[in-house]
Amino acid sequence: MLATALAATVAVLGLVLSPGESERSEPERDGSGDDPTGPLALVTIPAPDADSAACRDLVGAAPERLKSSGEQLSRRELAEPAPPATLAWGGDPIVLRCGLDRPPELTRSSTLRAIDEVQWLPVPGDGSTTWYAVDREVYVALTVPDTAGTGPLQTVSRTIADVLPAVPLDFE
Repeated sequence: MLATALAATVAVLGLVLSPGESERSEPERDGSGDDPTGPLALVTIPAPDADSAACRDLVGAAPERLKSSGEQLSRRELAEPAPPATLAWGGDPIVLRCGLDRPPELTRSSTLRAIDEVQWLPVPGDGSTTWYAVDREVYVALTVPDTAGTGPLQTVSRTIADVLPAVPLDFE
């Protein structure tokens, strides 16, 4: 009887742990870097200019896909209530927010980086960097995981340069 119970247990474990079964139990992915678990919930942050024409133009011109580290990341659906003028791409999301307040880190001594004629202020975080476009009529933030390549920042820079005219920096 003990031998029969042991054989049944081994047979069940063999079914549960068989490579074919474990591969089929994984969620199917299309290689686009999307998280198949549903809409992405984001916290709303102050964005007084999110309803501006500039943000509507930028959101309307933003690409449906971003290339990051050789992967094509599709735009993510945002959970309701979704913050206005906000987009996200991929499973480890890249998040764009438009119409934010001037970042407090922006000072006359800030180190800025120019990418496709857009002046960016990088603000490192825990596992990601938030890049603020600081030379447009609205402030735009792009939060990029440290695992992402430079492609998303370059693509969004081109979009911003094409859609929003440059303005002088405002340090006050």
